[in-house]
Amino acid sequence: MAVATDRETAPEVRPGGAAQVSFDAHPDGYRHWRLRLDGEIAWLVLDVDEAAGLVPGYELKLNSYDLGVDIELYDATQRLRFEHPEVCAVVVTSGKDRVFCAGANIRMLAGSPHEWKVNFCKFTNETRNAIEDATAHSGQTYLAAVNGSCAGGGYELALACERILLVDDNSSAVALPEVPLLGVLPGTGGLTRVVDKRRVRRDRADVFATRPDGIRGRTAVQWRLVDELVPPRRFHEVVRQRAVEAAANSSRPAGATGIELTPLRRAVTEHAISYDHVAAEFDRARGLVTITVRVPDEPAPSGPDAMHARGAAFWPLAMTRELDDLILRLRTNEPALGTWVIRTVGDPDTALGYEKLLTDRAGTDWLASEILHYYKRTLKRLDVTSRSLVALIEPGSAAAGMLFELALACDRQYILDGPPIDDEDSDERASITLSEANFGAFPMGNGLSRLACRFSGEDEHLAWLRGEVGRTLTPAEANELGLVTDAPDDIDWEDEIRLVVEGRAALSPDALSGMEANLRFVGPETMETKIFGRLSAWQNWIFNRPNAAGPDGALRRYGTGQKAVFDRKRV
Repeated sequence: MAVATDRETAPEVRPGGAAQVSFDAHPDGYRHWRLRLDGEIAWLVLDVDEAAGLVPGYELKLNSYDLGVDIELYDATQRLRFEHPEVCAVVVTSGKDRVFCAGANIRMLAGSPHEWKVNFCKFTNETRNAIEDATAHSGQTYLAAVNGSCAGGGYELALACERILLVDDNSSAVALPEVPLLGVLPGTGGLTRVVDKRRVRRDRADVFATRPDGIRGRTAVQWRLVDELVPPRRFHEVVRQRAVEAAANSSRPAGATGIELTPLRRAVTEHAISYDHVAAEFDRARGLVTITVRVPDEPAPSGPDAMHARGAAFWPLAMTRELDDLILRLRTNEPALGTWVIRTVGDPDTALGYEKLLTDRAGTDWLASEILHYYKRTLKRLDVTSRSLVALIEPGSAAAGMLFELALACDRQYILDGPPIDDEDSDERASITLSEANFGAFPMGNGLSRLACRFSGEDEHLAWLRGEVGRTLTPAEANELGLVTDAPDDIDWEDEIRLVVEGRAALSPDALSGMEANLRFVGPETMETKIFGRLSAWQNWIFNRPNAAGPDGALRRYGTGQKAVFDRKRV
């Protein structure tokens, strides 16, 4: 198996010659960020290489960013959580004079196909959410040291931080100029975070989002757009002091040793991607990907020392990293493969043993907690992926606890009620085993477990299911309890699954994306569901409209000296 050792985020070339985006990165090869460690404080300095865009056709001026810049940022946030448990506060700032970040590169957006723009916004949002998750759950508080002009996605990066400090130099401002300048929305959660997180009054938010020059100085503080205004001569001193104060309240462990996130082992061909524990096979004629997650043969180690010793090779962490990487690669590089069939293979008891090692130590062992939060974030990435997701549970599957969450994340679940298709004399049967982890360890973006979403408002049924924790459920029982969509027998199995896949391929991909996104989330609306649901849906539509993306639209004409030509009809 080929080992990925590249330190760049440039597109790979797979067999056949098509460019593929790689999500591999390492601080040694960053082109756009500098990561500096200073005891309990880490400094993430944005210093974008103008000539190092991920694809040709634009320059990354004024610290503007593209997907390659965000890939490095995501890598840095992951490494800080796993490799540097000593870090309690992270300062995000700029390495350029008088500019923090100009946001997403406009030339990149104007020249990109629609699916690229939408996936770019989605990945950027997920990285912002990961920053907020680190602050909330990992004791690594992020602070934005805005040392220059800060617009669009640059301000959205600052919004993801817990505290925003703005230099008081009479020129630096924060702005969300997408509506007046580009004819689009702040697509990485800007409007939502301003109102829901910063608690800016909506009339002021309206004024702010329609002013291309933004808000500076005391008004920015008064409107709660930033937390603090600092004179230039004291800026670094005050930023460091705020980081020290944040670190003093951190829950990060004292004296802990991090683990290295070593390069993933990955083999890529025209028809498959395979890792040590995760594999994907493509059926391009049917628009289908079959994803298989494998449980290792060896049981979970007996204690946390062995877990720490295995490091990145520890199965739950290794599997999660592989699944995360696969989801990102498929979303970005394989947009025409619209149906994902998800399977698990292995001993359910072994999977539950690894899970128990983690959940028994959650909250007391930093590494166990980080792995659980990482798996939570990866499942959330699956939740917001615009693909039809179908789970197949067959004899030999490991549909237990945290691995059953993969099935619950799918739009439909099918369990085979009979012997293996290729061995009708076998006594082996499929089963499902619930664990306590299914009842809240991996919440969705709405704050609910997937079981609570599945059985919304059915508290008595959820209580009944909780009484089934640890018991092996047969296909008939799983069907009766509503844990699967159907339980075809071995005679009907292949035809049933074929019809499901063919039926999906016959429907409009756009309608399916809208339908699935609507059905996956129930119950309360949160900042996260707004970002990925309501806001992303509007952005998706706006990106398709001529007012933004047409030849005379705002994205195309930005910077040319020509005004955009708008169709004035409200639709």
